[in-house]
Amino acid sequence: MATDATRTGDAVTPTDATRTGDAVTPADTVTPADESAASATVDPADPIGPASAVRDGAFWAWTAFGLLVVLGLAALTRYLEQNVPDWAEGTALEDIGAAVEYPVYAILLGLLGNVAVTLLGLRDRIAAAFRTEFFIKTGLVLLGASINLAVIASAAGPAIAQAILLISGVFLFTWWLAGRFGLDDKLRALLASAVSICGVSAAIAAAGAVRARREQLAYTASLVIVFALPSIFILPWLADVLGLEPAVAGAWIGGNIDTTAAVTAAGALAGEEALQIASIVKVTQNALMGVVAVALTAYFTLRVERRPGAARPGLGELWRRFPKFVLGFIAASVIATWYLDSAGADGKATIAIVNDLRVWFLILAFVSIGLEVRVASLREAGWRPVAVFASATVFNLALALGLASLLFRDFAV
Repeated sequence: MATDATRTGDAVTPTDATRTGDAVTPADTVTPADESAASATVDPADPIGPASAVRDGAFWAWTAFGLLVVLGLAALTRYLEQNVPDWAEGTALEDIGAAVEYPVYAILLGLLGNVAVTLLGLRDRIAAAFRTEFFIKTGLVLLGASINLAVIASAAGPAIAQAILLISGVFLFTWWLAGRFGLDDKLRALLASAVSICGVSAAIAAAGAVRARREQLAYTASLVIVFALPSIFILPWLADVLGLEPAVAGAWIGGNIDTTAAVTAAGALAGEEALQIASIVKVTQNALMGVVAVALTAYFTLRVERRPGAARPGLGELWRRFPKFVLGFIAASVIATWYLDSAGADGKATIAIVNDLRVWFLILAFVSIGLEVRVASLREAGWRPVAVFASATVFNLALALGLASLLFRDFAV
């Protein structure tokens, strides 16, 4: 669709209609007039809707039906998230039921829905309703409201030092290792961002910066979830076995587990003091997500996708490529910090509403990712991304333990 803004995936812009493989070529600009007379050309492995660019009544009817499918699966996700812990209480699955988070239900339900609509021959007809980019970017902007910059001040020094050293070390190691395994640069960026910063959210930001394919984002999100779930139980247990101080244990947990909710769950198992430090460390890493997005935008624009002999891209190209939602993320954090300082305890209820709305948008995004996944594309990725992610996770464990022991030794909340 020519009027679409940049989207997570292959980033179709108003002047980019035709592309070969991963490279978008601006040669065939689709204008509004063209839409009524011709079909938009897209990669068959990454469709954004029906093949025809004509928006007739049937198109909007199918899109409306697709939106109902997405909303229905999102509602079912929220229902399971809220009720499974109660159903599992008192059973052998109680701990698992309490630890499983909404991304797991959303992606699984999206995948099941994908199978159903594919078998019914409806997938391509309703695909325009899978607004993954819009849902994700809105959810991440709202995520900024949960990051109160004032909270970080209590442990700013060691938390910022650990975040910078850990993100730099793990990102560069993962990037190097993925290169040794021969992975595509875009997938390298997603894996390195996810394992070094904050999991799915960082992968999403990186995907917007490097124009990664949606299948690559789905693959990375799945790896994050698979590795995060057991970490909720393993890391607190290891912290106890190693006899770590609460602050060190919290910093280790916050610097390793890739999702904020999983960090909270693991920190709670390790104790109240560990939970506070883990939350501060994770929030600090989350806050650096925008910096990484800027760096990836510049690197891919100036180095990876720059054609031989082409002029050096200027600031305008960097701005065009930069994922603008990161600015909204930062603005939401600043506004929320100011609002909480002004409103006091009453402001927490408002922020809670914003956080709940953020969860809904992220659920819609994860459901859409599941609906968009094409098994053939995931199969092509093979075992190498799994090996890279697992190796990077082990490296992250070791480096984070060393940094936490050095920076948070004898630290008191």
